[in-house]
Amino acid sequence: MKKNVFLWVWIILILLTMSTALISNSVLSISISTLLILGLSSLKFIGVSYYFMELRKAHALWKVSLIVYVLIFMVITMLFI
Repeated sequence: MKKNVFLWVWIILILLTMSTALISNSVLSISISTLLILGLSSLKFIGVSYYFMELRKAHALWKVSLIVYVLIFMVITMLFI
């Protein structure tokens, strides 16, 4: 069962990576494509952190700090676009 969950997370990460590549080659405006790519990359970062680095078993402080870090990074990045 556990390996099955990792397989599904890995497949989702591959799909998110392919979506990022498609968005980067699309004709969307730069700010919209940047927002989409940043959002997909954040989802991939959280997925890798929670499932492959075993953060989901960690203390709640580490989970919250990871989410806060991702949000702060996204806000700062979007301010400079």
